[in-house]
Amino acid sequence: MGLFGDDFYSTKVSRHAEPVQKGKLQIIRPGGRDRWQNPRRSRSGISSTVKVAVISSVISSIVTVTLFSFIMQPASVPLANATGNGGNGGNLQAAQAADPYDRIIQAAAKVRPSVVSIVNHKTGSSLSMEDSALGSGVIFKKEDGKAYIMTNHHVVEGASDLEIVTVEGETHKAKLVGKDRVSDIAVMSVEDDKGIGPIAEIGDSSKLQRGQTVLAIGNPLGLGGTLTSGIVSYTDRILPVSINQDGVYDWEQNVIQTDAAINEGNSGGALVDLNGKVVGINTMKISDTGVEGLGFAIPMNEVMKTVDSLLLSGKVSRPYLGVYTVDLSNPYAPLDDEQRKDLKLPSHVDSGVVVLEASGPASEAGLKLNDVITEFDGQKITSTLDLRKYLYDKKKIGDTIEVTFYRDGNAEKVSVKLTDKPE
Repeated sequence: MGLFGDDFYSTKVSRHAEPVQKGKLQIIRPGGRDRWQNPRRSRSGISSTVKVAVISSVISSIVTVTLFSFIMQPASVPLANATGNGGNGGNLQAAQAADPYDRIIQAAAKVRPSVVSIVNHKTGSSLSMEDSALGSGVIFKKEDGKAYIMTNHHVVEGASDLEIVTVEGETHKAKLVGKDRVSDIAVMSVEDDKGIGPIAEIGDSSKLQRGQTVLAIGNPLGLGGTLTSGIVSYTDRILPVSINQDGVYDWEQNVIQTDAAINEGNSGGALVDLNGKVVGINTMKISDTGVEGLGFAIPMNEVMKTVDSLLLSGKVSRPYLGVYTVDLSNPYAPLDDEQRKDLKLPSHVDSGVVVLEASGPASEAGLKLNDVITEFDGQKITSTLDLRKYLYDKKKIGDTIEVTFYRDGNAEKVSVKLTDKPE
């Protein structure tokens, strides 16, 4: 059935077709003859058809406009807010209420004052901007007249003096509270929180979904307060990293992958959801020929664990073995035949870590140069990454660990009591 209770058939017929009227319904019978025809009723039938067509078109237009307006109206903006106080202000608010990007605008406006630029005057450099490193930070706490800012470890590394610059352009001296190289998180404080922006609202990074819109706010290339947008490309990416920047992957970083543009200086800035909550701290990007849209942020749930520890003691306490090692099968710096010969390893030993230096607990237990560690507590250790992950994930300060190693071709074992790493 049609919209008005009777079907509406096409008026396109063959040139031999002749219409037959039956009440108000015009039935088309191609090639047929009239059984009954009244000129007046025929004209009336045509007129009815036109009326139905016009009414249908009008109502369809009204329905379409109504549905479009409903879909485009953002749910987060109440219609009452669009009235304003009269004048141009009311028109502007009404226009914003109908803007499909209004949630992005609101989220950016909420978080932007909480994101600061960080100037790292490195040791041995002058206090000029040309000799300084730039980064970003997020205000997350105010207490006892102080403001606290979180950022990346690599943003504040090697600093002799630290400054923050607010979005209003005010400069404040900052002091390092603590930093952690492994998680790449640091915390700074400003002694007087006057003129410091509001604290950011912390979100739950575990609730992020792929495809979700996010914003990156920071200080790329010294352009403070810059906003870029994108989506969450992957919620739980595992990336191998070199903590000492020596080309050896000795840790794995759990990160959020995003295609929001992240550039030099964005490090330490905020990754924000459309509710205006900080869900990550921007930390790195992959920069290479032909590579685009591969940026990464540390999930906020992981960040806050480190931040809490830094606020408490200025550091993150982890079990310390006291060995500096190189991988036996490191593809970037493989051992040559002469070096392997000096180690006197059996032919079946093709993976493990070579001790280059032993100190603290390892030295006290008797480990020394050229010992090749292959197991912890009976579990195989093939690389420095394995070694560090086992220590940090499976052990605590004060625990004892059984180390299997090769010395002069012979397998030996020793028990080592783990301590806290000295300052």
